This record gives sequence, structure tokens and C-alpha cells, in this order.
Amino acid sequence: MKPTKNYLMAGLILALPIVGCSPKYTEEAKEGFTLVHNQEGSTLGYSTDSGISLLTVDGSAFKDLNRNGSLDPYEDWRLPVEERAKDLASKMSVEQIAGLMLYSAHQSIPGGGNSFFGPVLYNGKAFAESGAKPSALSDAQKKFLMEDNLRHVLITSVESPSIAAQWNNNAQALVEGIGMGIPINTSSDPRHGSDSYAEFNAGAGGQISMWPSTLGLAATFDPSLMQQFGEIASKEYRALGIATALSPQIDLATEPRWSRFDGTMGEDPDLATDMARAYVDGFQSSEDGDWGPQSVNAMVKHWPGGGPEEGGRDGHFGYGAYAVYPGNNLKDHLKPFTEGAFSLKGKTKMASAVMPYYTISYDRDTKNGEQVGNAYNKYLITDLLRGEYGYDGVVCTDWGITRDVANVYEFQGKPWGVENLSVAERHYKIIEAGCDQFGGNNEMAPVMEAYAMGVEEHGEDYMRQRFETSAVRLLKNIFRTGLFENPYLDISETQQIVGNSEFMEAGYRAQLKSIIMLKNHGNTLPIQEKAKVYVPQRFVAASKNWFGIATPERTEFPFNMEVVNKYYDVVESPENADFALVGIHGPNGGVGHDQSDREKGGNGYVPISLQYGPYTAESARETSLAGGSPYEDFTNRSYKGKTVASSNSADMTLVKDTKNKMGNKPVIVVVKVSKPMVFSEIEPSASAIVVHMGVQDQALMDILTGKEEPSALLPFQMPLDMETVERQFEDVPRDMEPYRDLDDNVYDFAFGLDWKGTIDDARVKKYK
Repeated sequence: MKPTKNYLMAGLILALPIVGCSPKYTEEAKEGFTLVHNQEGSTLGYSTDSGISLLTVDGSAFKDLNRNGSLDPYEDWRLPVEERAKDLASKMSVEQIAGLMLYSAHQSIPGGGNSFFGPVLYNGKAFAESGAKPSALSDAQKKFLMEDNLRHVLITSVESPSIAAQWNNNAQALVEGIGMGIPINTSSDPRHGSDSYAEFNAGAGGQISMWPSTLGLAATFDPSLMQQFGEIASKEYRALGIATALSPQIDLATEPRWSRFDGTMGEDPDLATDMARAYVDGFQSSEDGDWGPQSVNAMVKHWPGGGPEEGGRDGHFGYGAYAVYPGNNLKDHLKPFTEGAFSLKGKTKMASAVMPYYTISYDRDTKNGEQVGNAYNKYLITDLLRGEYGYDGVVCTDWGITRDVANVYEFQGKPWGVENLSVAERHYKIIEAGCDQFGGNNEMAPVMEAYAMGVEEHGEDYMRQRFETSAVRLLKNIFRTGLFENPYLDISETQQIVGNSEFMEAGYRAQLKSIIMLKNHGNTLPIQEKAKVYVPQRFVAASKNWFGIATPERTEFPFNMEVVNKYYDVVESPENADFALVGIHGPNGGVGHDQSDREKGGNGYVPISLQYGPYTAESARETSLAGGSPYEDFTNRSYKGKTVASSNSADMTLVKDTKNKMGNKPVIVVVKVSKPMVFSEIEPSASAIVVHMGVQDQALMDILTGKEEPSALLPFQMPLDMETVERQFEDVPRDMEPYRDLDDNVYDFAFGLDWKGTIDDARVKKYK
């Protein structure tokens, strides 16, 4: 429908079956859409190309999203969200609800290369050859929006904020004109990490504000700072078109070897609970603490806690399929959910969505005794989450759990415990367990097959009601965030909001507060500006990531040397230096599985090490607590007696060699950590040790020079050695013997130094 007709529909309201008084709204033409300003209600946005019209009731404007010429309850912004969602769910076809239950695979804007579903094409061609604009929808996106009725899209990298905003407007205009006019609910994994090489300028903005990782924010021991992050990040998300955060990750990090440790809020139940509550309150609450146009749905993960992976092996792979509870301690893992994210201070009351983890929570199903992945487990979802804890928000599976897998070691599907079911049968089992949505699934067909299975078992009425129950939950999150009223973005406003100088400044201040000083022998730090510094280059070994993408070996400076040069006089030899600055990463001790061990006759399972040098697991369990897979002919996953070494042992060598070269002159070691590590190999060679979880190099320099004082605390323990790591229970927090350094500092939970010595303030007293 042409723009002129939309305006005519607004003006000739007497032709409609609903008659009201004179209009109490005005229209404002924007680039690609129209804003409707109601004097006594919501601001609306609609595309001039989508074909929808405006309805006027009592002088106010409403969008006729299903184009039937009358105002349906779901189109009436005056009504409660619950009533609107139930009305719309009752009107939707089964196919439309099935599409609503999908959450797309990862989408980059523009798309390039390949995805799980093949090459990303635009009009049948690769993006670079297609002539498409960066904000255009890919062929796959058009298909899943139009043919599969998908309305939840996960975006990853974007070329720029303005491109993301334009893509949002293009996508929303497409779906506004089809079906029931249900808008897209776009989501994102965390995207506010810091670029270490970026320089901070208080007067300049960036692509998006840069903050410490979640673990770094936890190191501040300041929930109010976590909430400030949520409040700022939510504004930036909404300016990008993102209305759902696939975060926070509130797994209690009780297993120190777990590769996803760095996404958590640490290992202490009380600290993690307070941080989880603050994060969700920050994201979901608008200015008055309730839902509003700045709100972002928080999807907390991963129920019932993904932290206690046996041996630290991660659930993205079959070798890490089991979470274990040797301390019988599920309750601590539930606490960040039940007392944190589900018990908010703001008016939104609880996190609007939850994601179960891939893992099989071994022997935790006390009702049915099933050993299946958490999203397949009816006890964990229906009985525990929904029944005992009264949670009625959206439950969305983790990504790709219904896809097939060929072995335990490749990055493929993650159908743990149900490998022998068909794809459609997995969908049905997930629905029966009580979940509402399928993460990473673009196709409606298996959901429709699952519906047919349910009809055969329970009858049409039961399955229709079951689908409507999930539809209401999903729709409420779209209604609450105002997307039905206005899903469109003013690109100029997006450019002003995302990464503005105020937000960048707040993120930078948070980075400074996240840096932990563990050692400061003889008050080595701070070292004043313009001292002469020697910075040795770091060797980075060749590696492959989860997706099999290889990175060649290289030697590089560990810091942005242009930044270092602004603070210190960089010299090329230790002899000419006043001190040395060594930048390293914590030990990368592997993933706990090595296929070459299997090929040599072993079971494939090896230790995960938290030290740099070779480690032999002499004290590991003789028999694993859990095990078993259709792709293995054994159940004992023990790695006792096997040896591994960190892939970055060169970092340890670098520290020791630098100490030898510097003699009695100070050696400052800066460690980027992603989980606990054994410090005994490098601490004796360091005059001072500073650790961080991802900050700009400039923030580090501000600490080292004394421009800022370190104030952060360890949100987890640093173990004495690997023996204490083997002895600890995967599900129990703070049960390791911590490392004690040569200055008698104990690297325990809540430890940190400032210029005066060990920090012992209100934060320490509250949480330690």
C-alpha cells in the first residue's frame, strides 16, 4: 500500500467500522517509516511499504496489524500485556506458533562465508558478488521469516551501528506486512567486551561502549556497577534493534577448569546472586523500574547451573556432556537464579527468559531418573523450575541441541542423552519437558512434526493448548518491550546513542575497577611515568578454535606499544631499562579430550591443566562419576595417570627469562586470566603481579603508573597446585587450598591489594 493511502486511512476514519472523536495524534515521516505520536498513549511506528493501516478509536491511533479493518485486543496498546498475548495466541495458526518457537542460528550483518546451514547468499550470490547493501536481508533470512514464520533472530557481528539499525528496519517492515504483523525480537550474546588495543578518549565515542567481562565486573564486588552496566547496555542494545539479551551467564563457577568460567560471575553463591539480580534489573527496567521502550529481556543461563562439568570438560561437546555433583550441592547452583534473577528489586520481578545448559545433570532427576540433557528433562524444567520455583517465563534451549552429531569430539549438534531419537522426536521431547523455544533452529517442519506426535498421543485440544501456552510466554516478551507499537529505529539516534562518550567513560571507569593487584613486593608499584621499560615479545603457538579454524603461530608485543609509549620510555634491551613489563595469558591446559589418545588405544580423556608446565594426573579419580555415549564403548572417562602440558608454556618461560635478564630490577607481570591458574611457576620471578579479565591496555597503564589505584578482588580462588584442583568437588565453591606467595599473600576469594596493602573493606566483610 502506498504512503498516501496510509494517510488517507488515518484521515477518513469515518469509513471504518470503529468511529471515534477527532484524531488525538500526529504523524511524523522518518527515513523509511512513519512515527505516530498519540497524545494520550503509545508512540507507534509503521512502515509505509508494509501495507498496514491505522485505526482510530476515541481519537487515538492503533496499528491494524492483521489488516482486518477492526481493532483486535492484541492491537490495543491500552490493554494489559497478558490479555493481548492471549488474544493473539488464540488467533494464530499452529504453523505461526511453530515459527514463533524458533530462535535463529547466528546471523552476522552483513552475512559472509558459511553458517551451519551452508553459504550465506544474497539473491543467490555471495555477499561480495551480489551488489546487496550491507543492511539487506540474506536469502536465508527472508526464507525463515516468510516461510518458517520465525520471529526471534540472533545477531552477531555488525558492520556498524547504523547498518544494524537499517537492517532492523528492513526486517521489521517485511514481517509487519505478513501474517499477524508480529515484529521480530532480535537478540545478542554479550557484545560489550573491551578491545585491549583501543585508546580511550573521554570526548570520543566508539562502535559500542567497552566494559570488563562479566567475570571482570564480578571482580569489582559492586552490584551497583553491574546494574549500571545493564542500564547502559540496554540503551545501546535497543538502539541496535536488540530487545533480548542472551545473558547473563549466571552459572556458579565451582569447577576451575571449565572453559566458560570467564563468562560467569565467579564461584561464590552470594556474590553471584547479587550480581545476577543487578544485571537483570539493569537490562529489564526502564526509567521507572518497570518495562518500557528501553527494556531488554534477559535470558539467564544456564539452568540449573552449567558450572559443575566433570573434569572441567565443556558441554558443547559429547566428551563434556555430564555435570556432576560429588558434593550433592545443587542448591548453591540454583541460588543465582532463584534468589537473584528470579527475585528482582525492579518492577519486572524476574528474568523474562531462561536457557538450560547442554549438560546432563547427572543423577539430579529425582523423579524419573532420566539421564538426558537439561532441556529434555521434564523434572528439571516442569517440576523444579516451573513447579517448585513458579517460573512462568520463556524457557529456550541452548543452540543446536536437536541437531545430529557423529562423535563426542566435533562441534556439531548437542543432543546429549537422546542421540538415538530423530530430530522431530527431540523437538517433541523438549516440548513435553516444558520448554517453549528451540535455540539455533531455523526450520518450522520439525516443530510441526512434533505437534503431530503430540496430537496422536494427547489429542488436538491438548496440543493446541500446549502450543498456545508457549506462544503467550513468547509474545509477552515482545509486547513488554514495546515492539508491537514501534519496532523501528531512527538511525541518527542510533548513531548518537551507541558508544557515546558518556557510555564509553562509564565502561572505562568500570575497567579500572576490575583490575586486581595480587603482588606488590616492596611497593614496586606504582612506577611513575617516563621510566624506561623493557617489553619482551610474546610467542603465541598455533591453535584451532572450536569451529576448527586455525591460527598460525606468531610472535607479538602483548600490549599496544603506542599506548605504552605514552606512559613510559620503551627501550629495546633489559640493560637500558628501569623495569620490565611482561604480558601473558593464564595457562591454556586443553579441553580434556584428545582424539590421538583414543587412536592409540586410550579412552581419549586427558586432564585439563591450570599450570604451564607438564602435569601428570596421578591423583585423579580411578573411575569417572559419569560417562556413556552411543559413540563410545565404555563409560569410565577417567584420565588418571595421563600427562598434558599447556599450549602457552612459552608464557612461563618468558617470565623466567625476563627475570634472569633483568637481575635485581623489577619485573611487572600482567596476566589476562579467564579462569583460576597455578601461580607457583611464575610468581617467584615477579616483583608485582596484576591480573585482569579483559580491559584496554590504557586502563592497565593508568594502574601501573599510579594514576588510578587498584581496587578489585578475586571473585574465585587461585589454587595452590593441581593436586588441590583434583581433590576439589566440581559442584562445591571455594573448596581449594589457595596459593600463598613469597610475600605471604594468600590468593583466596576476595583477596586483592591496593597501594596500602591487603584490601579489607566492606565488600570483603560482606562476601568473604
